[in-house]
Amino acid sequence: MTRAGPHLALLLLSSYRKLADAAQRELADWGYGSMRSSLHYAMSAIERGAASASELGRALSVTKQAAAKTITILVERGYVVVDQDPTDRRRRSLRVTEWGHQATTAGEAIFDELRAQWADRIGSEALDRLEAQLTEFVGDDGIQLEKPGAASAD
Repeated sequence: MTRAGPHLALLLLSSYRKLADAAQRELADWGYGSMRSSLHYAMSAIERGAASASELGRALSVTKQAAAKTITILVERGYVVVDQDPTDRRRRSLRVTEWGHQATTAGEAIFDELRAQWADRIGSEALDRLEAQLTEFVGDDGIQLEKPGAASAD
């Protein structure tokens, strides 16, 4: 049976939402109730070198204004601090706090557990195949789990 094209898009979106919502609930149980996927993505970009609203906007493919709003939220929630450049008082840079690192580490552990649950449900080989097939379509360009130049655990 051939399905309409939007069906695949909705399945992928629903799968992402299911994972993200489960992770968010679990993060709340771990004490990180204010963490959201978008904030995690922003902190990852900051860790990879996005030091300003402009750079964060480019990294996340959002406007500078949206990035600035995200930075404000991250700072208010204690996940990021804004440091002043000691050599240029006009320049500021972003830095993920220890609290931010703890939230990210907790989120990664939770996603590892959720992945294991999916593997239990459909089988490890089937999940590995699914990931390989999705990577075939998406490619690796938009997926950065580590800082550039970091050694992979694979």
